[in-house]
Amino acid sequence: MSKRHFTASAILLALVACGGTAPEARPPWLLSLIEAQMSEPVANPPAQIVRLEYGSGVYYYLPPRCCDVFSELYDADGTFVCHPDGGLTGRGDGRCPALGDVVREEVVWRDPRG
Repeated sequence: MSKRHFTASAILLALVACGGTAPEARPPWLLSLIEAQMSEPVANPPAQIVRLEYGSGVYYYLPPRCCDVFSELYDADGTFVCHPDGGLTGRGDGRCPALGDVVREEVVWRDPRG
């Protein structure tokens, strides 16, 4: 079994084990982001990706891995939007749009290694 095939299998197993759905239900860019997280050392706390629904749309949030590291926010198409928090000040990059209140929040992936 090739390393690439094993990684895809591991992602499928991780999604199912964490209550996720099969990879075909996930956008390809999100699977790539998950694969990138799985190639990194295990974070403390373990990495996770949170799907956030606002009145203005759907976004995906990747919390910071550690101290002074930025979080990442992506729109539903996988376009990077901003760093909402983290960094030296803990307040992100200051470039996030006003999104309003979160209507729904769901952890769509959590690193099963940690």
